[in-house]
Amino acid sequence: MNISSIVVQTLPKFVEEVVESLKNTPECDYHLHDEKGRIIITIEGDGVSEELEKLHVIEAIPHVIAADMQMAFSEDELDEHMEVINNADVVPKMLNDDDIKAKDIVYNGDLKKKDLEGFARSYEKPEGK
Repeated sequence: MNISSIVVQTLPKFVEEVVESLKNTPECDYHLHDEKGRIIITIEGDGVSEELEKLHVIEAIPHVIAADMQMAFSEDELDEHMEVINNADVVPKMLNDDDIKAKDIVYNGDLKKKDLEGFARSYEKPEGK
């Protein structure tokens, strides 16, 4: 089970309307908001993909300017990924391959350009599983 906190941003004049929408959607649990239009909610899911689906529902609520994950917890996935990390090579194989060109090395550190759904799927099915 994954649990993530989300900060939802709206204009102050729409905060009450957005809070009501969030309270009435089964995709999240409302916790608090302020007069500046910042709203704190949490979502739960069996995996990152389910959480992202719920996040897309939140983002589609009228007057929502942004909805961004801030903190996430995933007990089951953490155990699986720790096993993969502990059994993996310290240096990725592609970095030791003299035949691969630098332009062909995949970098996963830039989240602004990342396909988050694809990234989530790759982590939900670790290599060798």
